[in-house]
Amino acid sequence: MIDLRGVIFVLGWVTGIVGSLLTVPAFVDLAYDNLDWTSFAVAALISIFVGSLFVLTTRPSTAISFNYRQAFLLIVLGWIVVSTFGAIPFLGLGLSITDSFFETMSGITTTGSTILTNLDTLPPGLLLWRSILQWIGGIGIIAIAVIILPFLRVGGMQFFKIESSGTADEKSGMTLKTLSLLFGVYSILTLACAATYYLFGMTGFDAVTHAMTTISTGGYSTHDASFGYFNDPRLHWAATFFMISGAIPFFLYVKVSLGNLKALVTDQQVKGFIIFLAVVSFLMALWLMQQQELTLFHALTLTAFNITSVVTTTGFASADYTAWGHGAVGMFLFLCFVGGCSGSTAGAVKIYRYQVLWLFVRSHVKKLFSPHRVVVLKYNGRLLNDDVPLGVLAFLAVFMATIALFTIILSLLDLDFVTAYSASVTAITNVGPGMGHIIGPSGTFQPLPDEAKWTLICAMFAGRLEILALLVFFERDFWAN
Repeated sequence: MIDLRGVIFVLGWVTGIVGSLLTVPAFVDLAYDNLDWTSFAVAALISIFVGSLFVLTTRPSTAISFNYRQAFLLIVLGWIVVSTFGAIPFLGLGLSITDSFFETMSGITTTGSTILTNLDTLPPGLLLWRSILQWIGGIGIIAIAVIILPFLRVGGMQFFKIESSGTADEKSGMTLKTLSLLFGVYSILTLACAATYYLFGMTGFDAVTHAMTTISTGGYSTHDASFGYFNDPRLHWAATFFMISGAIPFFLYVKVSLGNLKALVTDQQVKGFIIFLAVVSFLMALWLMQQQELTLFHALTLTAFNITSVVTTTGFASADYTAWGHGAVGMFLFLCFVGGCSGSTAGAVKIYRYQVLWLFVRSHVKKLFSPHRVVVLKYNGRLLNDDVPLGVLAFLAVFMATIALFTIILSLLDLDFVTAYSASVTAITNVGPGMGHIIGPSGTFQPLPDEAKWTLICAMFAGRLEILALLVFFERDFWAN
């Protein structure tokens, strides 16, 4: 039997924090003389009340310590709790339960798919709350990727496990220190991004909201045209830089802040990620120049921004790239599967897993013509244990099977194949926009039936927890004493 008191106690604090954050858009709407502030105020009161109730009724007499089961249960329930209470203001503004939960889950998982239209005319508080959801989702994802997933050995993530020794209190102190450093780096990058956007011509409101959704690689915008609303190429290149920053392992930033200045430039994953973006963006720019007779700079601005946006699973769009031709549609659909680096806010498969897969396949090919050869697999100068490639293969198998399953379900709900398949891919990879005329970069998910939206809510949730981690939740042996 799992002791839930500690879990409920922490969930109470999480709910209370959500309530406190809800006061921010309430004050913003109040400052703009918008009556919608009452929806956020009521949601804040409900969240703070429920959170306080949880904390007061389960307050422990000693320091809290969690085992893996309790920690994992806290992660799963925490995501659901934040999505539930974060959806309350949307209900107050007239959205249905389905649409409210869809928008909130898309925000907290940093997917960026939206059911909202006419963003340019929506209240500032609502637009700000969407950005806040993605921002807190981003730091939550980083914490899970750095602290929890390596210990659960999900998809080869055990390679990034932070080793620690000492007493339980010392390990707890190290975890808190790591989390505080990660939050500090995350906040500094957000402030730097907002300042850059403001310097290059965004309004203060747009700069803050877009900075939060850039660093979190979430992609919510305050305009229907997404980043295409801004014409200054400097903003597009600045966004490209900061999207890349959000998709780089945050524990490397921590290493740099602690004095290891070479950590970023020597990491094999980061080098592979940057080289991949540079090569694909340049080749795509050359192709686009031939298709639309653009200058190299204009074409490269378009391709670098939109390719980086999809690969990092941000989901911003500066143009409708599906209108570039069939080649672009195929390329961007492929790019949805790539993802950023492990330990970042990005979703999808991640560069690290492709690199490990390549090492494993190359080793296997060598053994085909030299069966007795001993091939030592190394990554970043460290030996790869056999369980890491196997974990990557297991993840990829489950990843593809999950996409197929959700595609079939959406097809049975009468969605055309392009919409069903791209919606499944974009939800599980947490990219945001799909393909086709309905959910493409210039569309929204509003026209989809409610059953399809709830299906995609589950897909976004599963994708954000990297699928295998969520499957653990349904494994009876994991909960056995």
